[in-house]
Amino acid sequence: MPFTDQTALITGASTGIGAAFARDLAARGTHLILVARSKNKLDALAGELRTAHAIRVDVLPADLTRPDAVADLSDQITRLGHTVDILINNAGFATHGDLAAADPHRVHNQVQLNVSAVVDLTTVFLPAMTARRRGTIINIASTAAFQPLPHMAVYGATKAFVLSFTEALWAEAKPTGVRVLALCPGATETPFFDVVGAEEASVGKRRTPEQVVATALKALDRGVPSIVDGRANTLVTRLPRLLPRRATIAIAERSVRPRTTSPTPVTTHH
Repeated sequence: MPFTDQTALITGASTGIGAAFARDLAARGTHLILVARSKNKLDALAGELRTAHAIRVDVLPADLTRPDAVADLSDQITRLGHTVDILINNAGFATHGDLAAADPHRVHNQVQLNVSAVVDLTTVFLPAMTARRRGTIINIASTAAFQPLPHMAVYGATKAFVLSFTEALWAEAKPTGVRVLALCPGATETPFFDVVGAEEASVGKRRTPEQVVATALKALDRGVPSIVDGRANTLVTRLPRLLPRRATIAIAERSVRPRTTSPTPVTTHH
């Protein structure tokens, strides 16, 4: 797949998997549009990549939980005169704790970022890719997408949406030449878990962001609708097909059960 002189829009690009995508694509000669809330982190990454690879990097800070954020972002990209060839919907966050104790505003924002922003950005940029008969969309789902996840109920449900949405889109886009992939990482060495303060939210051995990105780019060449990163994670995601639903939910509940009885859910980002 060609990457040189393409332009990639990456959300959640300031750290973790998003930053790893930026570094990998920059090394392949891809121009970048970096989106996240933290302008300082984006500026630092952009400076690093411009110097190392002589590519164009645009920094567009945005809070994608805002209902009008995607429209504003699209307008900015249009004014810059850029064409988005690769869209990587990576921004997302989770809360760890029971829904009964959750902040309704945070729950709403979680759905807005993990679901609505993904759909809106895809809807904005897919038509032009289809018209050109080339393009790439990578949506970051999760191993959490494969079973209900008590104590992280909204997060698991949003990632199940992303997986289903993306796999359906893969079938729609396949005849047009546009590549679509749902990437499903498990626990990954990113700031996602640093903020949570609850190790029980991280299940299994953590992989590196670079391993996750390598898995995604290899999967694009294979033309598959979705990919789980890591052999152990792949085996875990197959269990729900073999076990009774009640058993699957019970195992998931024990895996991420809070170790404290704090009534306030904590938040993680990727």
